[in-house]
Amino acid sequence: MNLVSQAAAVTVPFSSLASENIVEGRLGVVDIGSNTVRLVIYDIPKRLPFPMYNEKVKCRLASGMLETGRLNPEGVEKAMSALSRFKKLGVAMGVENFELLATSAVRDASDGSLFVDQILQSFGFTVKVLSGAEESKLSAVGVLNGLPEADGLLGDLGGGSLDLISLNNGKFGKHATFPFGHIRLFEASGQDIEKARVLITKEFSKTPLIETLKGRTLYAVGGSWRKIAEIIFNATEYPLNVIDGFTMTAETIMPHVRRIAGLEGNWRALDHFGGSRADTLPIAAIVMERLLQVGAPKNIAFSRFGMRDGQMVKSLPDEMRRQDPFIMGCIAMTERNTRFSIGGKELVAWMSPLFEGETTDDFRLRLATCILSDIGWDQHPDYRREYVFNIILRLPFAGLTHEDRAFMALTLFVRCGGELKDPMVVPIRKLLRLEDLKKVQMIGLALRLAHTISGSAPSIIELTELKKKDGKLVLKFPESDDNFISEAVNRRLKRLARVLDLKPAVV
Repeated sequence: MNLVSQAAAVTVPFSSLASENIVEGRLGVVDIGSNTVRLVIYDIPKRLPFPMYNEKVKCRLASGMLETGRLNPEGVEKAMSALSRFKKLGVAMGVENFELLATSAVRDASDGSLFVDQILQSFGFTVKVLSGAEESKLSAVGVLNGLPEADGLLGDLGGGSLDLISLNNGKFGKHATFPFGHIRLFEASGQDIEKARVLITKEFSKTPLIETLKGRTLYAVGGSWRKIAEIIFNATEYPLNVIDGFTMTAETIMPHVRRIAGLEGNWRALDHFGGSRADTLPIAAIVMERLLQVGAPKNIAFSRFGMRDGQMVKSLPDEMRRQDPFIMGCIAMTERNTRFSIGGKELVAWMSPLFEGETTDDFRLRLATCILSDIGWDQHPDYRREYVFNIILRLPFAGLTHEDRAFMALTLFVRCGGELKDPMVVPIRKLLRLEDLKKVQMIGLALRLAHTISGSAPSIIELTELKKKDGKLVLKFPESDDNFISEAVNRRLKRLARVLDLKPAVV
């Protein structure tokens, strides 16, 4: 097995979900939720699909259901209008397959089936109305796509329900669906936080599932909980405003959650984002507060991936579903923006003598960085390092921690000639340990040296050899061939050797 295959091999726990085998093309997933109707269009190439378009319309289908038992008429009208637009957009964008999923509002409304029939008659779309178990499993698939060994409890809070599912080292466990989301609970409690708290606690007491969360991780999914993460970014001046992979201890996050719930202080002064969730956000926060209090997790990890992404994964052919989405995403990214660039496999093998004894996770991160090491080639040299740094920090791939993002972004910043003392990157440095920062320099400077030797062309760097020997960093060239050697090569070899506390030597 070669290096790329070794890093890409991953066992994905999706055997319980049948693949629909969409090999290539564009897939439109429409999520008809209790609060919003959203379209996400995925481009499905030979490798990892990319979300190429994302639009939502606030319909509030669940509004008023507590009193009437029926879908909100205004929401139905908005949803039909949104679906008409989504169909036209999808056709114009070349979408070959549409998947429409409906959740708790349509599932529980007395006129939900009429709404589904209306969609079929108007647009020719069949809507799959998900059970609570199906909804939670699809959310889990979306999260597990990037975190195949996730362990804890996944909570997906929508407008109409809260779905929980146990994740046991990447395998599905028990699930529970609670008949409250931020809209329904907002109405059921009459906007009274204490009343909402009592209702939640009563429902949680009916299942032992929440007790399995103790000391583990709560994976938080859903727009309202993502909004909470954004507010925490502001409150803590956190250096990276990326939701996915944002992790805090439950102890650290609890005061912020209580403040947003209105139990302590006023959260609105921290909300620089605005948006349409402000009225029900305290309700979303009190649901999280109850989960933290009753379940006692150690950490909370926020995810931007969920049910829609789970449906996308379900639609992939089996071979693609078995690939490491992170590594395949990096390869796909370079394939879409490439020149005659040196390959990641060549680079990772060439510098491997510098990284003896590294863990599998460290190797995977180094491989990904090598694959992406030339993505800024078409940018102006004066702005290339800034461009690459910002692109890597916000990679649209699942399964990256914030530390991973910081590591890769800083490494490629160095590869493009940047210095870690640059004021632009100093805040991000705080996410890493000192030993990680040394490794950043080692990989970044090794990449800079390799691209200088080869001119970024393939099949050249493998003619050379880099190794540590007798207190020296030895760069070996083919016998009787000095065409590889230049002033820039010598300068960059010296800089890399200095970081390694070695003396440079050219053979």
